[in-house]
Amino acid sequence: MKLLKDILYKAGIVEVRGSTNLAVNDIQFDSRKVVKDTAFVAIQGTQVDGHRFIDTAIEQGANAVICEVLPELLDEKITYVVVERSSLALGIMASAFYDHPSEQLQLVAVTGTNGKTSVVTMLYRLVRAMGDKAGLLSTVDVRIDNEVVEATHTTPDALAIQKMMARMVEKGVKYCFMEASSHAIHQDRMAGLNIDVAVFTNISHDHLDYHKTFNDYILAKKKLFDRLGPKSYALVNRDDKHGETMLLHTKARTYRYGLKGEADYKVKILENSFSGLVLKINDYEVYTKLIGRFNAYNLAAVFGTADLLGMDQISALTTLSTLSTAPGRFQFVRTDDGITGIVDYAHTPDALKNVLETITEIRGGIEKVITVVGCGGDRDKTKRPEMAKIAAHFSDQVILTSDNPRSEDPETIIEEMRKGLDPTSVRKALSITSRREAIRTACQLAQEGDIILVAGKGHEKYQEIAGVRHDFDDLEVLNETLKPQG
Repeated sequence: MKLLKDILYKAGIVEVRGSTNLAVNDIQFDSRKVVKDTAFVAIQGTQVDGHRFIDTAIEQGANAVICEVLPELLDEKITYVVVERSSLALGIMASAFYDHPSEQLQLVAVTGTNGKTSVVTMLYRLVRAMGDKAGLLSTVDVRIDNEVVEATHTTPDALAIQKMMARMVEKGVKYCFMEASSHAIHQDRMAGLNIDVAVFTNISHDHLDYHKTFNDYILAKKKLFDRLGPKSYALVNRDDKHGETMLLHTKARTYRYGLKGEADYKVKILENSFSGLVLKINDYEVYTKLIGRFNAYNLAAVFGTADLLGMDQISALTTLSTLSTAPGRFQFVRTDDGITGIVDYAHTPDALKNVLETITEIRGGIEKVITVVGCGGDRDKTKRPEMAKIAAHFSDQVILTSDNPRSEDPETIIEEMRKGLDPTSVRKALSITSRREAIRTACQLAQEGDIILVAGKGHEKYQEIAGVRHDFDDLEVLNETLKPQG
């Protein structure tokens, strides 16, 4: 229980009707979850305006309403607080309600189009392997030390974040590593967090169904760095041309990592094969089981973050050499006759290009690359032809198939992908709507030494068709069909 006046500090108050000297037992922005003496925060969401449910919240027992616009009829028993932006106020209030848990953790937030999950997962595994307790908020996993919590979004809502971090503090967790999606930053889900290190991996074509323009997408990412304080660190990929953009106007102490030019954390690839990478990071040489140039960048981000958090560099690198990447990120199986099947979450043009370039760098030259790829429904349509174009450019055979079509017709999505193929590419492209059949066909086409890439879904254990989720696992289908070695 907290006094309303104590959790409203810095919430952007415009007007107050009633007393703030009242006790609240909970905070909610979903009227269905309101109970007696709850502070209800009415948020104007992308789909629903919470102001429509103020009366419902009061009927459920809310004793305070935080809103941007006052209702026409006010209940004299209720305290109404008008704020500049309800979504921002929610995070700030939730932080105070749960005793500012992020201030009691070493919090790292990672943003970027690609690499977020890999970086936070490796940081989580690194810290635990070095003997400390850690929390993880990612697309694949939400963990409070060794406790697994079901993940529903890349970044949960502001209330859920503060509640989970409070549980982390209770469990004695020292570090928390979280993905910061552009949606979450734009929707103020990161509000009220005290971030020690913010990391930028890269930015490329994605989420334009939400942000509308690429510049809006960049600015959403940048907002994470704009909000950092002078005691925080900002670590960016200096090889991405937008890395310096993230640092403009930030108050944080700035650091850079990269492969191409001068950087605080400089990486050089010495060896790159299916056995792993041999890297030189600053003055240290390290072997890792991870594969590909994109993972060299991820490892640089992890090493830089660990150093900024005060970890011993040699101990961190020694531990990193033993770690594997996140599930569904360049996971591969191999058969006795040398066929390699790879599953990767690559669902953006840039991510797909990175994975296929890695395969191109590693392959001997005579084996075929067969790529199975689709695009999600109800998402950015402009990347569909680009995905097909990239797949065809780097592959000997392409099978266009379903991803998560959601409410869209999967065959229509495939046709939109085919628009990216030139006459030469069309001849090496098949269209198979069933994802299971597409993967099986790729396996049947593969001969000794060939490489199959199944891209787009990675760790996901379902396929969403016409609004219904069906059990489906790319890696499982590959294993069933290829029957890999031991």
